[in-house]
Amino acid sequence: MIHPLWLAGFRPFFALACLSGVVLPVLWALMFAGILAAPGAATTAIQWHAHEMFFGFGWAMLAGFLLTASKNWVKIRGYHGGALVFLAAAWGVERLAMAFGASWPQVLFWLANQLFLVSVVAMLMWTLLRHRETDGYRRDNVFFLLLLPLFPVSKLLLLDGHWSQAGETMALGLFRLAFLIMLERTLTDFMKNVFKAQILRRPALDNAIKALALVLAFAGFLPAALQGGLAFLLAGLLIGRFACWKPGLGLSRLDIGIMYLGYLAIVLQLLVVAFEQLAQIVWVGSVSTHLFTFGAMGLIVPAMIVRISRGHTGRKVSFEPADRAVLWLMIAALALRVVAPQIFPGAYLAWVSLAAAGWTAAFALLAWRVVPFLLAPRVDGREH
Repeated sequence: MIHPLWLAGFRPFFALACLSGVVLPVLWALMFAGILAAPGAATTAIQWHAHEMFFGFGWAMLAGFLLTASKNWVKIRGYHGGALVFLAAAWGVERLAMAFGASWPQVLFWLANQLFLVSVVAMLMWTLLRHRETDGYRRDNVFFLLLLPLFPVSKLLLLDGHWSQAGETMALGLFRLAFLIMLERTLTDFMKNVFKAQILRRPALDNAIKALALVLAFAGFLPAALQGGLAFLLAGLLIGRFACWKPGLGLSRLDIGIMYLGYLAIVLQLLVVAFEQLAQIVWVGSVSTHLFTFGAMGLIVPAMIVRISRGHTGRKVSFEPADRAVLWLMIAALALRVVAPQIFPGAYLAWVSLAAAGWTAAFALLAWRVVPFLLAPRVDGREH
C-alpha cells in the first residue's frame, strides 16, 4: 500500500516547494545581513541564492506541476511510488550538496548537484516522447521538449564563476517560457469555466510568443541592444494579447486575477530588461530579476498550489479566507522587494528583510493549508 504522499507528483513536490518557500528566504536574509555565512559550494552568496530559488524552490514547484500535468496530457497513470521517492531524495541530496559540498570531491559534488534535475527532466521527456500520439497538447509541448534539457545547462553556467550571470539569465528565461505556457493553458480554462468567457488564442501569435521567449533564454550571450530589442518586442506581443484576454473580467476575482497580475509582472520584467539594456541603466535591487521571482513565481505559484492540491485530492477548488491571505501577503512582499527600494533606497536591507519575511509568512500559511491535503488520501475515494 503506497502512502498518499507518493501517489502523484504534485504531492511530495508541492510539500517541498512549501518547505523551501519557508526556509530559503530566511536563510538568504540572514546571509544578506551578514549574520549567516554563505555556503561554500557556490562561488558567491548571490549564486547560492539564485540557484536555490530557481533550482530548489522553483524546480520543486515545476516538478510537481509537470509530473502531474504531463500524465494528464498524455493520458497515462504517471510516475508514483518509488520513482517519486527517488526524485524527492535526489532533490534533498542537491540541497545538501549546495550547503555542504564545498569540501566534497568535485565529481561527487556535481553528481549530487545534477542528479535530481537530470533525472526529472529525462523522466518528463520520456513521458512526452513515448506517448506523443496521445498528447492533447502535442504541438505546444514541443516547447517543453526544447526547454527542459536546457535547465541542466543553465545550472552549470549559474555555478560557474565566469558564466554565472548568463546562467542566471538562462534559468530565468526558461522559467519565464514555462510560465507563459502554463498561463496560456490555465487562463483559457479558468476564464471558460468560471466566466463562460473565451479569450484570444491564435496559434501564430502564441507560437511567436513562445519562440521569442525561448530565444531570450539565451539573452546573456546576446549584445545589449539586441537583447533589449527582443525583450521589448516580446513585451509588446504579450501586452497586445493581454488586452484581448478580458483583463477587467479576470481581475474581478482574486483567485484568477492573481494569474493576470503574474502575467503583467512578466511584461514589466521584460520592459525593465529592455530599458536597462538599451539605456545601460540598472535600477536598485535587481528589479528585473525580482519582478519575475516575486511578481510571476511569487504570485502564480501559491495560487497554483492551492488549486491543484485541492482539485487533485477530490476537494472543491475554492479559495477560503486563509488562501486569499496568502495571495495578499505575496502582493505585499512584491511591493516591498521591488517598489519600496526605488522610493527609499537607503533602507534597502530593511526592504529585503521585510520582503523575505512576507514570502516566508505566505508559504508558512500555505503549508499549513495544503500539506495536510497532500499527506491524506483523496476525499472522494479515488486512489490518485
